Amino acid sequence: MSISNKIKDQMTQGSWVRRMFESGIALKKQHGEENVFDLSLGNPIMEPPPQFLSELLKLAKSRKLGKHRYMPNAGYIETRTAIAKQLTCETGLYITANQIVMTCGAGGALNVVFKAILNEGEEVIILAPFFGEYVYYIDNHGGIPKIVQTDSNYVPNLGELDKAISVKTKAILINSPNNPTGVVYSESLMKELGSLLRKKEKEFGRKIFLVSDEPYKKIVYDNVDITSVFMHHTHSIVATSYSKDLALPGERIGYIAVNPNYIVKEELIDALTFCNRTLGFVNAPAMMQHLIIRLQNVTVDVSEYKKKRDILYDNLKSMGYSVVKPEGAFYMFPRSPIEDDVKFVNDLQEHNVLVVPGLGFGRKGHFRISYCVSDRTIEGALTGFRSVANYYGLTGK
Repeated sequence: MSISNKIKDQMTQGSWVRRMFESGIALKKQHGEENVFDLSLGNPIMEPPPQFLSELLKLAKSRKLGKHRYMPNAGYIETRTAIAKQLTCETGLYITANQIVMTCGAGGALNVVFKAILNEGEEVIILAPFFGEYVYYIDNHGGIPKIVQTDSNYVPNLGELDKAISVKTKAILINSPNNPTGVVYSESLMKELGSLLRKKEKEFGRKIFLVSDEPYKKIVYDNVDITSVFMHHTHSIVATSYSKDLALPGERIGYIAVNPNYIVKEELIDALTFCNRTLGFVNAPAMMQHLIIRLQNVTVDVSEYKKKRDILYDNLKSMGYSVVKPEGAFYMFPRSPIEDDVKFVNDLQEHNVLVVPGLGFGRKGHFRISYCVSDRTIEGALTGFRSVANYYGLTGK
C-alpha cells in the first residue's frame, strides 16, 4: 500500500462538506448549474470590500522593493502592530505586536497552536457540533480529540464539560460564532467557563488552554456582542483569519494572538513562531500581510448575510423545520425531520438541493445549511425544502 493505513482510514471517513461539494459538481453536470442549489460549502459568494481592491491596486503600483521576500517567521512588524492595536481597542487590554504570529489562515493557526502545546496523548476537548477538520488538526500533533455534546440550543453544558476535563486535558477548543450552528457564546457563559477552567487547573495542578477559533467574529447580527476569551481565562489563545469577514478564503491569511496576561507568553510565542516555520508554512503570505494593515476595521456588508439568514429562517420555520436562529457566521443547523440525517440529505438531493448531514459535525439528526450563496440559490432551494417537508408531514408555524 502506498499510503499510510491511518490516512486511508481518515480519507474513508472523509469530510462530509467536501463530499457534498463534489456531489454538487456531478449534479451540475447532469442537470445544469442553474438548476442545482448548493448550500454545502462555506465559500463566500460575496466579493471583498472596495477598500481591499483599493489597497491591492496601491500595492501593485508601489515601487517599494522587497514586497515578496521572506520576513520574520512571525510576520511583518507593521502588520502585527496594526492587529495588536485593533485587539487593544476591542479588549481594553494592552496587546503588542510581540503577542501576534501571522499564519496561513485559521486552519494553519490551529495546527501551529496544537503543534506548540501538545504532548503525545494529551486531550483537546471539542464541543459538538463542530467543524469536522478539528479532529484531524488535533490528531496531526499527537493529541486526542475528546468530544462533548452541547445542549439542544448548541450551548456548552458546563456540567458535562466539568466531567470531561481530566488530568490529560491540555486544551478546550471553542468556536463562536459557531460553525455549523451560528450560535454566539454569551459573556456570562464565557465567564462561567473561565471559572470552571481555573477550578480544574487548581484541581489537576496544570495549565488548561482555552483556544478560540474566531474567523466569524465580525459576522454577527441583531446587535449581538462578542466577548473576548482574553477577558475570561489567562491561558487563552486566539486563532483566526480574514477569510470570512473580508471574503478572502483562498488567500489564506490569519493570525494567532496570545493573552497578554499569560505569564510565560514569550516562551509560547517563540514556540508558535518556531512551529509556523517547521510545519512548512514558513510565514503567512507576504502580499496579504501588506494588504490587511489598513483593513482592520473593514468587513463585507454583513447586512447582506443577515437578509439571507432571515429569508431562510422564516421560510424553514413556516415549513415546520426545527431550527435555532443563528446569531452570527453564515450557517444554519436545523434538525432533520428523521433521525437518519444522511437519508434526509439524499432526499434533498433528489430535488437538486445540497446540504451537509449533521453527522459530519458530530451531531446526528441535523443538517447544515451554508447561506453565503446567491439569493437565487437560496430561493431555488426553498422549493426542495418545501417538497421534502411535505413528504415527511412537517407542519408549519
